[in-house]
Amino acid sequence: MGVRVEMPTNQPIVLLRERDGDRYLPIWIGAAEATAIAYAQQGVVPPRPLTHDLLMAVVEGLGRRVVRVRVDELRDKVFYATLVLGGGDPQAETEISARPSDGIALALRAAAPIVVAESVFAEAGITMAPEEDDEVERFREFLDQVSAEDFDAPAEGPTEAPE
Repeated sequence: MGVRVEMPTNQPIVLLRERDGDRYLPIWIGAAEATAIAYAQQGVVPPRPLTHDLLMAVVEGLGRRVVRVRVDELRDKVFYATLVLGGGDPQAETEISARPSDGIALALRAAAPIVVAESVFAEAGITMAPEEDDEVERFREFLDQVSAEDFDAPAEGPTEAPE
């Protein structure tokens, strides 16, 4: 669904939504990653490539592509993800450990699917009651109005695997 700033901590989060269900997965992320995700969602192309744009250029320059990103695990309140690269031989996929926010930023740039393990949804997913649909709609409206500069505050507290 996108990124937002959680109040009162001003901590950015990315909110993933189950495609064929009513569960959501909030992942607290850093400000730089929130900016990278917001840029990709808004179609912002910076005059010079940012880190995720550079990595996409490297992946493509090597004849590969981002096939999908998997949020695989939640261990000790830390999310872990896998970046799956393909290209050429369909049997030759390469899996690279990644922080979910970096994987999401790349998946958005590559128009690749983002999948979440059922075990992660079961442990950390939240279900919105029908009366909370208004809150989700307000969140969507927020996403339409937010800019990447809104995420310049420093992140606090680890919720993703460190680099």
